[in-house]
Amino acid sequence: MAGLQIRPNPEFGVANLRELHVLGTPLLVTDYSGLSVQCLEWARRSRCVALDFANTQIVTMRRHEPDFRELTSAYDHFPPDGMPLIWCLNRAGADLRDRVYGPTFMRQFLSTAPGEFTHYLLGGSEECGRRLQQIFKEINSALRFIGSFHGKCAVNGLLEGAAEQEVISELNRLRPDFIWIGFGTPKQQAWVKRHKSLLRSGVILTVGFAFDVNAGMKPDAPGWMQRLGLTWIFRLWSEPRRLGPRYLRYNFLFLWYLLKEGLR
Repeated sequence: MAGLQIRPNPEFGVANLRELHVLGTPLLVTDYSGLSVQCLEWARRSRCVALDFANTQIVTMRRHEPDFRELTSAYDHFPPDGMPLIWCLNRAGADLRDRVYGPTFMRQFLSTAPGEFTHYLLGGSEECGRRLQQIFKEINSALRFIGSFHGKCAVNGLLEGAAEQEVISELNRLRPDFIWIGFGTPKQQAWVKRHKSLLRSGVILTVGFAFDVNAGMKPDAPGWMQRLGLTWIFRLWSEPRRLGPRYLRYNFLFLWYLLKEGLR
């Protein structure tokens, strides 16, 4: 299929790590278990690795908006978060059964993460952070949260007040293995772009909506809608004013670019 390119990625000695390009975004060909194993491997390395769980909106914004593409240039990998992306990848021979949905990955990973690894929450409200820690510690008693920040993040990625310096200092002092970020797009991407180079280690996972879903503060689409690629309809129904313009714009552009590249 035009617009898709296979690129093996032997980074960190993992020979079978590969990516396929959809509208210019290199998407990891992986599943939940495969990415979990890879994340544990990355966490053992002495460098910072950033992952953005990319849905069709992220892929389209990277294709359509040069500024956003530059904003996301600090990321090392993009797991495929949307079912339409899986359909595109499978057309190129990926043979994937499911997407790697941010909320589900966060839930599965934290439910089974070994106690030797540590976690830091960045984003969401104080109540959201409290619920996340309580819920996951009840599921996995070995889980170790060693810090969090639940204040505001500006569109340019700056944290409010003294937190801008304090959070980076704390992250480099505590050196968590996993930094979970839930500021939402594009704030979380701007934070990573601005701060990744300042971190000595850790796996950054920008999962946005996953914070509220796993904390039980917002509903998620039922399984059958997710399997059919209709999560966006459920979310549009849940938050029409906020998400309506966004979905109409980027869903149209995603289809337009697929058609355009396919014809090319």
